[in-house]
Amino acid sequence: MATKKTDKKDPIVHLGELIHGIQVAMMTTVEQDGTLRSRPMWTQDRDFDGELWFFTREHSPKVDEVERDHHVSLSYSEPARDRYVSVSGSARLVRDKEKARELWNPTLKAWFPQGLDDPELALLCVRVNKAEFWDTPNKRMVQLVGFVKGVLTGEPYRPGENEKVNLDESGTALH
Repeated sequence: MATKKTDKKDPIVHLGELIHGIQVAMMTTVEQDGTLRSRPMWTQDRDFDGELWFFTREHSPKVDEVERDHHVSLSYSEPARDRYVSVSGSARLVRDKEKARELWNPTLKAWFPQGLDDPELALLCVRVNKAEFWDTPNKRMVQLVGFVKGVLTGEPYRPGENEKVNLDESGTALH
């Protein structure tokens, strides 16, 4: 009897698809005293290649924190579509006008009124090392039926996919 082989999506591609369209991530950095601090950051909408980009002010507390300790965590959430992504990686400050021009969006003028000529304009680049995601692609009714089935049968409810991904230096998934 032949078994049906299911093609599993590349985890890097899937991670990029899950993040795509979620505009705001919560970025967590480590303060000087070791406490964690989170703040919302606007993710630049581009194809995921192992790096995530954010505009920032060069002289901001988060930049000081990242320069002391490069470890950051990013959380993405889209409850309406049951998509949740947690990313950890290494952040670095980037002062590159060409990269800023490539990523620029006119809505960023709300934070940088002088646009690309703003002397405080800089970028934070996060090289993703690890990620974990939870994705429930099924419709709500299918989820409800699965939940009820779990209650009635005593079998654990599994609403969707959960996967951990480790990336190497080139942004390739390690298996």
